[in-house]
Amino acid sequence: MSDRIIPLVDARRMPLPDVGPLAPGSRVADALGRPLRDLRISVTDRCNFRCTYCMPKDVFGPDYAFLPRREVLTFEEITRLARIFKDHGIEKIRLTGGEPLLRRDLERLIEMLAGLGELDLTLTTNGSALARKARALRDAGLNRLTVSLDSLDDAVFRAMNDVDFPVAAVLEGIDAAAAAGLAPLKINMVVQRGVNDHTIVAMARRFKGTGHIVRFIEFMDVGSSNGWRMDDVVPAAEVVRRIGAELPLEPVDPNYYGEVAERWRYRDGGGEIGVIASVTRAFCRSCTRARLSTDGALYTCLFATGGYDLRALLRGGASDAEIHAAIGRIWRVRGDRYSELRTAHTAQLRKIEMSYIGG
Repeated sequence: MSDRIIPLVDARRMPLPDVGPLAPGSRVADALGRPLRDLRISVTDRCNFRCTYCMPKDVFGPDYAFLPRREVLTFEEITRLARIFKDHGIEKIRLTGGEPLLRRDLERLIEMLAGLGELDLTLTTNGSALARKARALRDAGLNRLTVSLDSLDDAVFRAMNDVDFPVAAVLEGIDAAAAAGLAPLKINMVVQRGVNDHTIVAMARRFKGTGHIVRFIEFMDVGSSNGWRMDDVVPAAEVVRRIGAELPLEPVDPNYYGEVAERWRYRDGGGEIGVIASVTRAFCRSCTRARLSTDGALYTCLFATGGYDLRALLRGGASDAEIHAAIGRIWRVRGDRYSELRTAHTAQLRKIEMSYIGG
């Protein structure tokens, strides 16, 4: 195993904060006044792609030790935690991975979460299994879907996923998801200079007028294994300029507080795109997202170096009230604003890998 990565089982576990209890019925806010509204749940640390910006082969190779099944949260444990988070004001749950569709019987988990009621239930996938699973996901209660697709150029896409997976199969999955009623879809493209940035406009053009929303994401220094450099980042402003030069755009107001994507619509009414500028225009001050890792650790930032072990509470006999109180204590002391403070030094910190906590 490469020494460039800290496996999740070795990641730093932080003690619960020592703060007083919440007043009954009060909504929790962190140290910067940000509410808790979104929960991202990683259901597996495994993926069938080896994207160079997330799970590069020189780290996640054939001998890499993924989490044993006993350390992964069960569906019942995930649902219990989701119910407790919902009591804290969570409005949206996104299932992530790794690749979440590799988790066996995922539809059953979706049914269980949908049964909690009044949640926007969504999922992010690489699309490789979507063509055969889209209908079952919708029938289970999934509301929406995001598909990662980093280029329409087949050679570029195969090189980036590094397992020679074709674009056509992902497009088939997108069509199947739309037919199943999971539209409008969001399509995420991580943009890297000199790798796929020459295909930006083609991506925008392909989905213009379809109702799907392409979101162009700045290459981020998530984890410790993707070789991030600022020189490889294509600023969101440049993405908008490139697209707007051929397909005129105008800005749109956010849909809600804490929305990560800056919205732009085509002036001719052909739909919209989004840009996620975590590097060049940090949105930490409105971040409402918590992340639950595959093995039950709570992370309060995508760029975290440590998390809080909720699995120990689950399996140690803690009551719902005790877990609820623990989550409230964690969130109340949260002061994360990594992207606002990013430097060449912080980019080199040994952070938790994205495959454990989702994007």
